[in-house]
Order: sequence, then structure tokens, then C-alpha cells
Amino acid sequence: MNDPSTEAARYALYYAPRAEEGLAVAASRWLGRNVDTGEARDLVPVSGVPHERLSAIVAEPRLYGFHGTLKPPIVLAEGATERDFIEAVGAFAATERQIDVPALALAEVQDFLALVPAERCAALQDFSDRCVVEFDEFRRPADEAELARRRAAGLTQRQEDLLLRWGYPFVLEQGRFHLTLTGRVTEPRERTVILDELRRRFMAFLDRPLAVRDLCVFRQPAPGRPFTVAARFRLGGGRRLATQVWRAA
Repeated sequence: MNDPSTEAARYALYYAPRAEEGLAVAASRWLGRNVDTGEARDLVPVSGVPHERLSAIVAEPRLYGFHGTLKPPIVLAEGATERDFIEAVGAFAATERQIDVPALALAEVQDFLALVPAERCAALQDFSDRCVVEFDEFRRPADEAELARRRAAGLTQRQEDLLLRWGYPFVLEQGRFHLTLTGRVTEPRERTVILDELRRRFMAFLDRPLAVRDLCVFRQPAPGRPFTVAARFRLGGGRRLATQVWRAA
């Protein structure tokens, strides 16, 4: 049985750059939070955007932490423990290899802004697909409230099928790897200001390769609480680069 104290915890498989890497430093400054340590910091002002509005723009990606999704957040299935899940992820990561994304681009993804592969990266897509499938045995099936919430935005038949099978509609060929930088930004002038600011802050990483070296387990202890890195595994490295102590027995 799951520990009642962790019953509401959610876990996700994400890529995240290591805390000392330039991309992680730039992202933590932009979002105002270090996802490895959980340490918060004041947001750096953006000219022409009030502080309260900037806080709202980064609120959702700040909550989730800077990452690229490989398997969306799940609640663990009945009988599965945090240790079970983390050990399985570590064993999986040890058999994988680093993925080299040729270049990153800043893009508009629906109504939010993110860093994405400049071109489709088949190796990264395959890795993400296998993460979705490989660890589905650990996922507690979505309840009716969760299904209704996902359907509210309007889904295609294929997305509905994916929701029912994998608990999330935007996986496999319906997913697009991205490193989210904002929530919804729809007002044209504001969008232009934020895009210009992101280009300036992330200039050193645009049109440059991205080395996906790690597979991370992110943990959200309870609804509304921030996600942080619970464990980090080097792909093919055979060892854990952890930043938090396991809470599971």
C-alpha cells in the first residue's frame, strides 16, 4: 500500500538540464526557482511588464519547474511505492544513451512560449514514447474528474483514445517535446515584449545543440505544491545523481 502521507503525490519523467549548466541557470533566473533545490528567487523585471503580470505569466512553468516532458505526471498505482518507481527508472536509464538534439528554437506552442527542437528529433521522440509506455504500469488510472478536465479543452478522437489508454491526450505522435517558459500570453503587444525578452535571455542556447544527458524523476508532494527533482539518472551512466532523499520506506 502507498504511504497515506504521499497518497496525493504525483511523479513525472522529465528532462531537465543540471543545475550548473547555463540553460538551467538562465531558466531558474527567468522562472524564479531552482528545480533541483526548490530555492526561490525574485523575478528579474521585464521592461513594460508589471511585476504582478510577469508573476502570472511564469506561474505555471514555475510550479512545474523547467523541464521537457517525457512521461506526464502520474499518481502511483495501488501497491507501487516511490522507491519501486525510482529504482525502475534508474534501471531503464542505465540502458539508454545520451540524445543530441541538433538545435533549439524559441517557439509559440498554442498560447504559450517554449524552447523546442528546431527540427523533429527522431531519437528524442522515440525515447519519450518509450518512457510513456515503459512506466505505465506505475500509473493509477485517471478518475472521471480528471478525464472531464482533460476533455474540457476539446479533444480529437485520437487524443481521446490516448487519454483513455495512457492517461494523457498529448503523448506519442500527439506530443511535442518542449521546455516551457510561460503560461498563456495572448495579447499581441505583450507577446512581442515577452518574445523579445526570451530571445535576449536565451540567446546563447538558440540554434545550438542540446545534449539530453539525464532522465529525471520529478515529484509533486501534494496538489498545488511545486515539483522538484527527486532523482536524476545519467543516461547510460549506471548511477544516480540524486538531489533529494527518498521519502518512501
